[in-house]
Amino acid sequence: MSDFIQLLPDNIANQIAAGEVIQRPASVVKELMENAIDAGATKIDINIKDAGKTLIQVVDNGNGMSESDAVLCFQRHATSKIRTADDLFALTTKGFRGEALASVAAIAHVEMRTKTEDADTGRSIVIEGSNIKSNEDTVCPKGTSFEIKNLFYNVPARRNFLKKDSTEFKHIQDEFERIAFSHANIHLTLKHNGTEIHNLPAAVLRKRIVNILGPNFNDRLVPIEESTEIVQLKGFVLKPEFAKKSRGEQFFFVNDRYFRSPYFNHAITKAFEGLVQHGKFPGYFLYLDVDPQKIDVNVHPTKTEIKFEEEKFIYSILLSGIRLALGKYNISPSLDFERETSFDIPHSMHSQPATEPSIKVNENYNPFSTSSRTGSGGGSKAKDNFSKAIMDQGFGSKEANSEDWANFYKIEDESPVEEEKTAIPFEEFKDSETTFIVKGSYIISSSKSGLILIHARRAIEQIVYSVMINRFISNPIESQSLLFPIEKEVSKSEESCWLENQSLLQQLGFNGEIKDGILQVAAVPSVLQEEAISKAIDELFATLAYQDIEKGEIAHAFIASIARSAAMKNLNLSTNESIQGLIDQLFQCENHTYSPRNKKIIETISLDEIAQKFN
Repeated sequence: MSDFIQLLPDNIANQIAAGEVIQRPASVVKELMENAIDAGATKIDINIKDAGKTLIQVVDNGNGMSESDAVLCFQRHATSKIRTADDLFALTTKGFRGEALASVAAIAHVEMRTKTEDADTGRSIVIEGSNIKSNEDTVCPKGTSFEIKNLFYNVPARRNFLKKDSTEFKHIQDEFERIAFSHANIHLTLKHNGTEIHNLPAAVLRKRIVNILGPNFNDRLVPIEESTEIVQLKGFVLKPEFAKKSRGEQFFFVNDRYFRSPYFNHAITKAFEGLVQHGKFPGYFLYLDVDPQKIDVNVHPTKTEIKFEEEKFIYSILLSGIRLALGKYNISPSLDFERETSFDIPHSMHSQPATEPSIKVNENYNPFSTSSRTGSGGGSKAKDNFSKAIMDQGFGSKEANSEDWANFYKIEDESPVEEEKTAIPFEEFKDSETTFIVKGSYIISSSKSGLILIHARRAIEQIVYSVMINRFISNPIESQSLLFPIEKEVSKSEESCWLENQSLLQQLGFNGEIKDGILQVAAVPSVLQEEAISKAIDELFATLAYQDIEKGEIAHAFIASIARSAAMKNLNLSTNESIQGLIDQLFQCENHTYSPRNKKIIETISLDEIAQKFN
């Protein structure tokens, strides 16, 4: 019988490893930046072309490599960080497996230049698909420079699965910013297709956050610092009013390494309980310093999942530390037990003039008279209005007999309701004699089968959405110029989102430009109310923040947001005609049962259901 098991060739083994370590261009940027940090670099420059598909260039001023190390670094499992198995549980560096460079070299054209401080010349190595094409002396400054070209050139399936350039570059920018947040002491720059995206000089942590996200963030940050034997905690949380609908501004770092943790995130959410609106997420930049022997970073190939030996204690420290910080800076509500509250005036009565209280006394009232129940002497009429059982049960009267109580509980019409709940046809709304009752946002009407309830604001939301989405397919949404442009400070990430989707935004009715980190919006969709414009722009950025969302989905999400804003204006339902007009428009929509947010618009209550409430 022949043997079936054989060793894989190195080039195939490297490609398999690359599938785990190098998922997209952002993975290359992350690995090379972390290598530069481990090499002691104080300045790292990243230059990207075509979202990394054409070129990824990373240049650092670190320690560089010797001639032999320069060749060995491209071999699998070659690492300078691990000597024994015990070293895995005392890691203070970023990379340690020795797979990154071997994986990159297996799926791209790589050119590396490196030089140590004491060497006269550097080393230049060119590799294509794990094969060394050249290895020679070169003149270059101290440090290391990588040029990664034609990524995934020999793995066409992986290259075909890459997203559009804007999405892939957003992933690169995210990886860059995570490293920038955790290494404020390093000067970092990022360019894309010749445009400078970030230029971040070495700075203190607060300044680094502000430099990345914009100057408006300086006043939003609440500092946190706790020192225990288990963990050293420092960083910032954002004030509750700046919570967003997306989780974009949530960052955990342990020993300067970014990681994700739903468990610790729950502690943050709990700390903000009662301070943040439902559906919004608080922002934070939290840094944990933990004994390396008490964490395991070798859980996932990308090292974003980390196990903590004392995670329950860290959870409690996070919870209490954030609550303490919010209370210290008067963010969370507090009770002052020393203040006298008996003289407090409700806010709704502040504008009302003070009036002397009046006391009305009924001079004809006699507590010993049965006719005094009316308070005005109408004894006989009042007496007739009460059940005989109740009247006989009063003080000084005979006890009520069983027949009286039976009559008290007697139902006049005991005939059973036999009608069944059926679908409500539109014709029932077109009856000219139909009377509508409006209570808040609800329209109530009777029908043959019971009652019909319509959520008016959701109905308007669906009507506006249907009209706008149908127009958007063939024509841009009607835009309205603003007398005074609206200004909004935006982060570098938000600026990139705006510029990359400018043609789509114009089709949605927005027109604006960004100068020095300030977005000036000159025109907005005409359907938007003035008070809803700022919120609509915030929701637009929240939608654009989702990296893999397609332009059609962006349009759908944002038009739904505009429709919701339009529905929040005052309802004009003062006449039956206006209500009937709203219903007519609703039933012209393709979907008149649910709103764009999948909330029910129409509900029916049958006579059976009404009868059950009185059983």
